[in-house]
Amino acid sequence: MIDEAVAPPAVRPPSGPDRWRKWWLAAFALIIVVGAGFAVGRRIEQDPAPVAVPPSAAPFMSSPPSLSPSSPPPSASPSKTPPKPVLQLPGAVPTRGSGQFAYAAGRGPVVGGKGQLRRFRVAVEKGSNEDAADFAGQVAATLGDPRSWTGGGQWRLQKVGGADPADFTVYLATRETAGRMCLLGGTNIRVGGRPYTSCRTTGKAIINLDRWRLSATPYVTAKVPLSIYRQYVINHEVGHELGHRHQGCPRAGGPAPVMVQQTLTLRGCHAYAWPRLKGKALTGPSL
Repeated sequence: MIDEAVAPPAVRPPSGPDRWRKWWLAAFALIIVVGAGFAVGRRIEQDPAPVAVPPSAAPFMSSPPSLSPSSPPPSASPSKTPPKPVLQLPGAVPTRGSGQFAYAAGRGPVVGGKGQLRRFRVAVEKGSNEDAADFAGQVAATLGDPRSWTGGGQWRLQKVGGADPADFTVYLATRETAGRMCLLGGTNIRVGGRPYTSCRTTGKAIINLDRWRLSATPYVTAKVPLSIYRQYVINHEVGHELGHRHQGCPRAGGPAPVMVQQTLTLRGCHAYAWPRLKGKALTGPSL
Protein backbone atom coordinates (compact mmCIF):
# COMPACT_ATOMS: atom_id res chain seq x y z
CA MET A 1 0.00 0.00 0.00
CA ILE A 2 1.40 3.31 -0.99
CA ASP A 3 1.80 5.81 1.83
CA GLU A 4 0.43 9.24 1.19
CA ALA A 5 2.93 12.13 1.18
CA VAL A 6 2.93 14.09 4.29
CA ALA A 7 2.92 17.88 3.65
CA PRO A 8 5.32 19.99 5.73
CA PRO A 9 3.78 22.05 8.36
CA ALA A 10 2.86 25.55 7.22
CA VAL A 11 5.08 28.40 8.45
CA ARG A 12 3.11 31.01 10.15
CA PRO A 13 4.06 34.59 10.43
CA PRO A 14 5.33 35.57 13.78
CA SER A 15 2.88 36.70 16.19
CA GLY A 16 2.59 40.37 17.10
CA PRO A 17 5.16 40.53 19.93
CA ASP A 18 7.85 38.68 17.93
CA ARG A 19 7.41 40.99 14.93
CA TRP A 20 7.97 44.16 17.04
CA ARG A 21 11.01 42.63 18.77
CA LYS A 22 12.77 41.95 15.46
CA TRP A 23 11.99 45.45 14.19
CA TRP A 24 13.58 47.07 17.27
CA LEU A 25 16.69 44.88 16.98
CA ALA A 26 17.19 45.94 13.35
CA ALA A 27 16.72 49.61 14.20
CA PHE A 28 19.15 49.35 17.12
CA ALA A 29 21.81 47.76 14.88
CA LEU A 30 21.37 50.54 12.32
CA ILE A 31 21.78 53.21 15.02
CA ILE A 32 25.01 51.57 16.22
CA VAL A 33 26.47 51.45 12.66
CA VAL A 34 25.58 55.10 11.92
CA GLY A 35 26.99 56.24 15.24
CA ALA A 36 30.26 54.40 14.72
CA GLY A 37 30.64 55.91 11.24
CA PHE A 38 30.00 59.39 12.61
CA ALA A 39 32.68 58.94 15.31
CA VAL A 40 35.26 57.73 12.81
CA GLY A 41 34.52 60.69 10.50
CA ARG A 42 35.00 63.15 13.37
CA ARG A 43 38.36 61.58 14.24
CA ILE A 44 39.57 61.78 10.64
CA GLU A 45 38.46 65.42 10.44
CA GLN A 46 40.29 66.35 13.65
CA ASP A 47 43.52 64.39 13.07
CA PRO A 48 44.04 63.69 9.35
CA ALA A 49 46.89 61.46 8.25
CA PRO A 50 49.73 63.31 6.40
CA VAL A 51 49.42 63.21 2.63
CA ALA A 52 52.41 63.81 0.34
CA VAL A 53 51.83 66.70 -2.10
CA PRO A 54 53.92 66.80 -5.27
CA PRO A 55 55.88 70.05 -5.72
CA SER A 56 53.85 71.07 -8.75
CA ALA A 57 50.68 70.87 -6.69
CA ALA A 58 52.00 72.77 -3.66
CA PRO A 59 50.07 76.01 -3.00
CA PHE A 60 51.83 79.43 -3.16
CA MET A 61 53.15 80.65 0.18
CA SER A 62 51.15 83.46 1.68
CA SER A 63 54.35 85.24 2.79
CA PRO A 64 57.94 85.26 1.37
CA PRO A 65 60.77 83.47 3.17
CA SER A 66 62.70 85.50 5.68
CA LEU A 67 65.64 87.52 4.22
CA SER A 68 69.15 87.65 5.61
CA PRO A 69 70.05 90.90 7.36
CA SER A 70 72.23 91.92 4.43
CA SER A 71 69.45 91.49 1.88
CA PRO A 72 67.21 94.46 1.11
CA PRO A 73 63.46 93.93 1.31
CA PRO A 74 61.90 93.11 -2.07
CA SER A 75 60.15 96.46 -2.29
CA ALA A 76 63.24 98.53 -1.42
CA SER A 77 65.57 99.59 -4.24
CA PRO A 78 69.30 99.20 -3.47
CA SER A 79 71.41 102.29 -3.04
CA LYS A 80 72.97 103.46 -6.31
CA THR A 81 75.26 106.14 -4.96
CA PRO A 82 78.32 106.11 -7.22
CA PRO A 83 81.65 105.56 -5.48
CA LYS A 84 83.89 108.57 -5.07
CA PRO A 85 86.81 108.67 -7.50
CA VAL A 86 90.23 107.80 -6.13
CA LEU A 87 92.28 111.00 -6.32
CA GLN A 88 95.31 109.87 -4.29
CA LEU A 89 96.45 106.63 -2.72
CA PRO A 90 96.64 106.53 1.09
CA GLY A 91 99.77 105.77 3.04
CA ALA A 92 103.32 107.03 3.06
CA VAL A 93 105.19 107.08 -0.24
CA PRO A 94 108.81 105.87 -0.12
CA THR A 95 111.04 108.85 -0.88
CA ARG A 96 114.07 106.79 -1.88
CA GLY A 97 114.74 103.23 -2.96
CA SER A 98 117.78 101.14 -3.72
CA GLY A 99 118.58 102.82 -7.02
CA GLN A 100 118.34 99.40 -8.67
CA PHE A 101 115.50 98.45 -11.00
CA ALA A 102 113.41 95.35 -11.63
CA TYR A 103 112.35 94.94 -15.24
CA ALA A 104 108.97 93.61 -16.32
CA ALA A 105 109.29 90.34 -18.19
CA GLY A 106 107.65 89.32 -21.41
CA ARG A 107 107.12 90.72 -24.87
CA GLY A 108 103.82 92.27 -25.85
CA PRO A 109 102.16 92.66 -29.25
CA VAL A 110 103.02 95.46 -31.67
CA VAL A 111 100.35 98.15 -31.31
CA GLY A 112 99.55 100.62 -34.05
CA GLY A 113 98.70 99.89 -37.64
CA LYS A 114 101.62 101.61 -39.35
CA GLY A 115 104.58 103.88 -38.76
CA GLN A 116 108.04 103.53 -37.26
CA LEU A 117 108.39 100.74 -34.70
CA ARG A 118 109.79 101.71 -31.31
CA ARG A 119 110.39 99.05 -28.68
CA PHE A 120 110.34 99.89 -24.97
CA ARG A 121 111.12 98.22 -21.65
CA VAL A 122 109.42 98.89 -18.30
CA ALA A 123 111.28 99.05 -14.96
CA VAL A 124 110.37 99.73 -11.31
CA GLU A 125 112.85 100.79 -8.63
CA LYS A 126 113.45 98.19 -5.96
CA GLY A 127 112.27 99.50 -2.60
CA SER A 128 109.44 101.55 -4.10
CA ASN A 129 106.84 98.99 -3.00
CA GLU A 130 105.47 98.85 -6.55
CA ASP A 131 105.11 95.78 -8.74
CA ALA A 132 106.90 95.81 -12.09
CA ALA A 133 104.32 93.65 -13.85
CA ASP A 134 101.44 95.83 -12.65
CA PHE A 135 103.19 99.03 -13.70
CA ALA A 136 104.08 97.52 -17.08
CA GLY A 137 100.44 96.54 -17.62
CA GLN A 138 99.29 100.11 -17.09
CA VAL A 139 102.00 101.52 -19.36
CA ALA A 140 101.22 99.03 -22.13
CA ALA A 141 97.47 99.62 -21.87
CA THR A 142 97.93 103.38 -22.10
CA LEU A 143 100.33 103.33 -25.04
CA GLY A 144 98.23 100.74 -26.85
CA ASP A 145 95.08 102.87 -26.70
CA PRO A 146 94.06 104.39 -30.08
CA ARG A 147 93.90 107.80 -28.37
CA SER A 148 97.61 107.51 -27.61
CA TRP A 149 100.62 107.98 -29.90
CA THR A 150 99.94 104.88 -32.02
CA GLY A 151 96.56 106.17 -33.20
CA GLY A 152 97.88 108.60 -35.81
CA GLY A 153 99.77 106.13 -38.00
CA GLN A 154 103.20 107.67 -37.29
CA TRP A 155 104.34 105.23 -34.61
CA ARG A 156 104.06 101.58 -33.69
CA LEU A 157 105.09 100.51 -30.19
CA GLN A 158 105.99 97.20 -28.59
CA LYS A 159 106.80 96.30 -24.98
CA VAL A 160 109.77 93.94 -24.65
CA GLY A 161 111.50 92.22 -21.73
CA GLY A 162 114.32 93.62 -19.68
CA ALA A 163 117.00 91.64 -21.49
CA ASP A 164 115.73 92.57 -24.96
CA PRO A 165 117.13 95.43 -27.03
CA ALA A 166 114.90 98.51 -26.76
CA ASP A 167 114.71 102.08 -28.01
CA PHE A 168 113.70 103.51 -24.63
CA THR A 169 112.69 102.50 -21.11
CA VAL A 170 109.80 103.72 -18.96
CA TYR A 171 110.98 103.94 -15.33
CA LEU A 172 109.01 104.28 -12.10
CA ALA A 173 111.38 105.73 -9.47
CA THR A 174 111.18 107.23 -6.01
CA ARG A 175 111.44 111.00 -6.00
CA GLU A 176 115.08 111.08 -4.87
CA THR A 177 116.17 108.61 -7.53
CA ALA A 178 114.03 110.36 -10.16
CA GLY A 179 115.60 113.68 -9.19
CA ARG A 180 119.11 112.30 -9.69
CA MET A 181 118.28 110.55 -12.97
CA CYS A 182 116.60 113.64 -14.42
CA LEU A 183 119.40 115.95 -13.31
CA LEU A 184 121.99 113.68 -14.96
CA GLY A 185 119.99 114.08 -18.18
CA GLY A 186 119.92 117.88 -17.88
CA THR A 187 116.47 118.41 -16.30
CA ASN A 188 115.84 119.77 -12.81
CA ILE A 189 112.49 118.51 -11.55
CA ARG A 190 112.62 120.16 -8.13
CA VAL A 191 109.71 122.33 -7.00
CA GLY A 192 109.90 123.87 -3.54
CA GLY A 193 113.22 122.13 -2.89
CA ARG A 194 112.12 118.55 -3.61
CA PRO A 195 111.93 116.48 -6.80
CA TYR A 196 108.32 117.00 -7.86
CA THR A 197 107.66 116.40 -11.55
CA SER A 198 108.60 113.54 -13.86
CA CYS A 199 110.92 113.93 -16.85
CA ARG A 200 112.41 112.48 -19.99
CA THR A 201 116.09 112.11 -20.74
CA THR A 202 117.57 110.41 -23.80
CA GLY A 203 116.10 106.92 -23.97
CA LYS A 204 114.38 107.26 -20.58
CA ALA A 205 110.84 108.28 -19.60
CA ILE A 206 111.10 108.68 -15.81
CA ILE A 207 107.89 108.69 -13.74
CA ASN A 208 108.15 110.14 -10.23
CA LEU A 209 106.63 107.75 -7.66
CA ASP A 210 105.17 110.71 -5.71
CA ARG A 211 103.12 111.70 -8.73
CA TRP A 212 102.19 108.10 -9.54
CA ARG A 213 100.61 107.68 -6.12
CA LEU A 214 99.52 111.22 -5.24
CA SER A 215 98.65 112.78 -8.62
CA ALA A 216 99.19 116.55 -8.98
CA THR A 217 97.48 119.66 -7.63
CA PRO A 218 95.54 120.64 -10.81
CA TYR A 219 94.06 117.14 -11.07
CA VAL A 220 93.26 116.77 -7.36
CA THR A 221 91.67 120.25 -7.25
CA ALA A 222 89.47 119.37 -10.23
CA LYS A 223 88.66 115.96 -8.68
CA VAL A 224 90.04 114.10 -11.70
CA PRO A 225 90.71 110.44 -10.84
CA LEU A 226 94.28 109.30 -10.24
CA SER A 227 93.91 106.71 -13.02
CA ILE A 228 93.50 109.51 -15.58
CA TYR A 229 96.51 111.40 -14.26
CA ARG A 230 98.56 108.22 -14.67
CA GLN A 231 97.49 107.97 -18.31
CA TYR A 232 98.45 111.61 -18.79
CA VAL A 233 101.93 111.34 -17.27
CA ILE A 234 102.79 108.23 -19.30
CA ASN A 235 101.64 109.84 -22.54
CA HIS A 236 103.41 113.11 -21.71
CA GLU A 237 106.85 111.67 -20.95
CA VAL A 238 106.72 109.17 -23.82
CA GLY A 239 105.61 112.05 -26.03
CA HIS A 240 108.91 113.80 -25.21
CA GLU A 241 110.76 110.62 -26.20
CA LEU A 242 108.91 110.67 -29.52
CA GLY A 243 110.06 114.23 -30.19
CA HIS A 244 107.23 116.44 -28.86
CA ARG A 245 107.87 119.61 -26.86
CA HIS A 246 105.75 121.49 -24.33
CA GLN A 247 102.61 123.20 -25.60
CA GLY A 248 100.06 125.72 -24.40
CA CYS A 249 96.27 125.64 -24.16
CA PRO A 250 94.63 126.24 -27.56
CA ARG A 251 91.22 127.30 -26.19
CA ALA A 252 90.25 128.35 -22.67
CA GLY A 253 87.92 125.81 -21.10
CA GLY A 254 88.73 123.17 -23.70
CA PRO A 255 90.68 119.95 -23.25
CA ALA A 256 94.38 120.38 -22.58
CA PRO A 257 96.81 118.89 -25.12
CA VAL A 258 98.85 116.12 -23.52
CA MET A 259 102.07 118.13 -24.00
CA VAL A 260 100.80 120.88 -21.66
CA GLN A 261 102.66 120.59 -18.33
CA GLN A 262 99.45 119.54 -16.61
CA THR A 263 101.34 118.43 -13.52
CA LEU A 264 101.99 122.12 -12.81
CA THR A 265 99.19 124.01 -14.56
CA LEU A 266 96.37 123.46 -17.03
CA ARG A 267 96.89 126.92 -18.56
CA GLY A 268 93.15 127.60 -18.70
CA CYS A 269 92.19 124.22 -20.19
CA HIS A 270 90.66 121.26 -18.39
CA ALA A 271 92.56 118.05 -17.74
CA TYR A 272 92.87 115.64 -20.63
CA ALA A 273 95.15 112.59 -20.78
CA TRP A 274 95.51 111.76 -24.47
CA PRO A 275 97.34 113.02 -27.59
CA ARG A 276 94.25 112.44 -29.72
CA LEU A 277 90.61 113.51 -29.42
CA LYS A 278 87.79 112.21 -31.62
CA GLY A 279 90.24 110.61 -33.98
CA LYS A 280 92.38 113.69 -34.48
CA ALA A 281 95.58 114.97 -32.91
CA LEU A 282 94.99 117.51 -30.13
CA THR A 283 97.75 120.09 -30.09
CA GLY A 284 98.37 123.57 -28.74
CA PRO A 285 100.77 126.44 -29.40
CA SER A 286 104.44 125.60 -28.95
CA LEU A 287 106.19 127.04 -25.88
